[in-house]
Amino acid sequence: MNSLPFKCLFLLVSAICIAQNDFQQAEHYFLQEKFSEAKPLFEAYLDEHPKHRKSREYLGDIAGHQKNWDTAIDYFEALVEEEENNANYHFKYGAVLGMKALEISPIRALTYIGDIKYHFEQATTLDPNHIEARWALVEFYIQLPGIVGGSEKKAIKYANELHKISPVDGYLANGYIAEYSKRPDDAERFYKKAIEVGGSPHTYEKLANHYEKHNKPKEAIVTASKSLQIHKRNRLNYQIGKIAAQYNLDAELGIHCLQAYIKNHSAKDGVPKDWAYYRLAQIYKNQGQKATALQWINKALHDRPNFKEAIKEKQVIQSL
Repeated sequence: MNSLPFKCLFLLVSAICIAQNDFQQAEHYFLQEKFSEAKPLFEAYLDEHPKHRKSREYLGDIAGHQKNWDTAIDYFEALVEEEENNANYHFKYGAVLGMKALEISPIRALTYIGDIKYHFEQATTLDPNHIEARWALVEFYIQLPGIVGGSEKKAIKYANELHKISPVDGYLANGYIAEYSKRPDDAERFYKKAIEVGGSPHTYEKLANHYEKHNKPKEAIVTASKSLQIHKRNRLNYQIGKIAAQYNLDAELGIHCLQAYIKNHSAKDGVPKDWAYYRLAQIYKNQGQKATALQWINKALHDRPNFKEAIKEKQVIQSL
């Protein structure tokens, strides 16, 4: 019996399995945000499977993460043309068109507005529960000048649609609109409602940032401290210390939180430790403790010699 056909079949199955494993590995890298590792594997898989939509979607996402807007536009434009009823493709296409519009001249950007609006609205029509597309439309209508179609009324319409899907998103979106429209009391009220119904770290962060922006540091510290007590996120230790340093408030709490931040620091916290050293130097400067302030600012500069803010702060400390 001739075994050649069986050998060919075995080789074919093996090749398919290898290719599938490459795709799975690429997807694994992508989910870990290791885009430089994922990209060549997706491209290799796409060479073998030119019409594979998920690979093209991932490559469009990677191009977007890398701010290669033209490449991302090419991927999502083709995907939308092939599958017109896919809400996510419309949303992503609208999003990369929007990012491209931000990087070109205002006159050229005007030509993108119609397409951006169309694809975001298509996403909401095709998927009644598409949260991201509604958020995009809130931002689109509130940021766009009225002369070219901006409308607070339309932004509120989509914020209220969000509320029906996710009350916390609805309150956050209405808070965002109120803040953008310079209605700080309304924004505070909506952010507090978001905390009541959601209570996530993000809701507390929005309210604390709102207080900081409107020169209410005591309220910002209280809000961040409540979030720290509930969520135990180390990043909040830095936020509290930063406010204490900037506004010369509650030095003891600021020092305690910054030291905790340094002790428990990891890459996921986002803010490098040298910034915590810098804030400690500010607090000790505020207290008139020049020697201790210099120790901390020198520690910041040891970690990052070209730290511009720290260089300037050291000059201030030395002049005490």
